[in-house]
Amino acid sequence: MYAAMTQPVRLEARLEAEPSRWLWVVKWLLLIPHAIVLFFLWLAFFAVSIVAFFAILFTARYPRPLFDFNVGVLRWTWRVWYYGYGGLGTDRYPPFTLAEHPDYPARFDIVYPQRLSRGLVLVKWWLLVLPQLVLVGIFTAGAWRWGGLIPALVLFAGIALLFTGRYPRGIYALVIGLDRWVLRVVAYEALMTDRYPPFRLDPGGAEPQPKPQPEAGSAASASAGETPGAS
Repeated sequence: MYAAMTQPVRLEARLEAEPSRWLWVVKWLLLIPHAIVLFFLWLAFFAVSIVAFFAILFTARYPRPLFDFNVGVLRWTWRVWYYGYGGLGTDRYPPFTLAEHPDYPARFDIVYPQRLSRGLVLVKWWLLVLPQLVLVGIFTAGAWRWGGLIPALVLFAGIALLFTGRYPRGIYALVIGLDRWVLRVVAYEALMTDRYPPFRLDPGGAEPQPKPQPEAGSAASASAGETPGAS
């Protein structure tokens, strides 16, 4: 038995041992080609999400090819965000692909749902997600103007890199936890899961593992002051 199930949205990251002190200053320029491609990919993402909305409403299923495409868009976005000003966690230039790159230090995936709620699809993307969107706005608002919590923390990390050559580990863990929170909300709003994003910060590059929970019988015995196996 487990106290909490593994989240269907999986975001992982690995910090480079010695990131460049100065490269982050010009990454905005290096990322222009990705920004152009992602602009069109996100237009397609929204169109696919509309088609998926009606497919879920009538069939309770998210068509697998459409699902894989949208996961690819989020994966691509995460790699660019991690390389750029949502993480600064690597100096390896992001690949131009929707597919997973197991050796790239930023990875993303969503477990494909076999069935989705027809009722939830009507309300989760605009009503149920509202409290989460308020928090996501605080985390990311004005990212290109260094507003929002994530860009502000990354800016501080970049300044630390410039002067010390080190990325503060505590800031890194916090930034990745906030990024993970944001993408969980995006996946839920995009109808790709019915699992509501937890109001919980899971910091660090690795996804949290569920903790074992005592069996009900063992818990009852313990509460009664009994020792398991005693006669």
